[in-house]
Amino acid sequence: MTYAYACAVARRALAPALVLLALTGPADAAEPRDPWVRAWGGNGAGQLGNGSLAAQPTPSGVQGLARADVRQLSAGGGNDTSAFAIALLDDGTVESWGGNGSGQLGDGTTVGRPFPAAVTGLSGVSKISAGVNSASAVRGGRVLAWGDNAYGQLGNGTTQASPRPAAVQSLNKVEDISFGCYHAVALREDGTVWTWGRNQFGQLGLGSTTDRNTPRRVPDLTDVVEVSAGCNHTLARTADGTVKAWGYNSNGQLGNDSTEHGSAPVDVKHLTDVARIFAAGYHSFAVLDDGQVRAWGWNGAGHLGDGSTVSRTTPVPVPGLTDVTALAGGYNHTLAVLADGSVLAWGENTMGQLGDGTTTNSLSPVTALPPGSGATRVATSTVSRSSYAY
Repeated sequence: MTYAYACAVARRALAPALVLLALTGPADAAEPRDPWVRAWGGNGAGQLGNGSLAAQPTPSGVQGLARADVRQLSAGGGNDTSAFAIALLDDGTVESWGGNGSGQLGDGTTVGRPFPAAVTGLSGVSKISAGVNSASAVRGGRVLAWGDNAYGQLGNGTTQASPRPAAVQSLNKVEDISFGCYHAVALREDGTVWTWGRNQFGQLGLGSTTDRNTPRRVPDLTDVVEVSAGCNHTLARTADGTVKAWGYNSNGQLGNDSTEHGSAPVDVKHLTDVARIFAAGYHSFAVLDDGQVRAWGWNGAGHLGDGSTVSRTTPVPVPGLTDVTALAGGYNHTLAVLADGSVLAWGENTMGQLGDGTTTNSLSPVTALPPGSGATRVATSTVSRSSYAY
């Protein structure tokens, strides 16, 4: 047993007692709220990190993972039996849990586990992102990736899977990374965007549909300040507050009033003064400078939040949603965390991924966590049915 694994087991054993202490502390405690990262929804691979494989229709604590220690959380997996999650801690280390059939936990094995443990040898990390069965981390401006590599999404010049972090070729000064289902998007410090992996729908933005197993620069795209990858489409926010999109577009994911796939960046229509972008599995969101939210793309389960199930080929307002600090979208559901610490969810709920204690779909937001929960960020599995708040 490795030292990291032993620590994880010990922490797992202590977690229930610590949760009890947090919930039953002094009567005059100022903030009687659960300190743990919360997770709910599908759990067939242990991706909720609570030590079980049972679906959870209300938020439960991820064992031993304190919210205050987590800088970023990203979830992946293509279905409920392969889903997993990774967490970047404040000390620059990374923990992972859930399915591991392709080595996506980065621990050198293909054995899954329903609780977090360290990705051995990974430290000094600044960003992370998870794909379907792959994951990545930025360390010192360079990208490391591990897991499935069928389409070259590890960026190491091969299509061979790797159960341990391996360097992405010929790419440095990386500021941010975002994994789609099988492709990766990196933002460099100079505002350029580099992509690799699967390119069936032009999601690499290179003007072709040829897969790439090493990074290529997206032509004619500069001054980018944020990137976000959906399953098969990609978004980029530029310094002037507008948004570019490319890739899969059957349901209007590119927001250009079309349903034709695009292998080169196009303008998302009717969007200015954008502060943040969030690409979900097959839909997308933008938060404007004034706090308003816009949504577009696939909407079969009402996950755009506009009160309908009509897909949108251009951005539409999400009514009644204000003070949003972060968003995340899975296959057919969406999460939002508000400034008051509440977490709202809407869309499909077949595995309890909305967190309201039911399995009933909802076209309007339901409350997963109340105000004062302490949550400031949310995450979902890209094309699966699990949810996280931290």
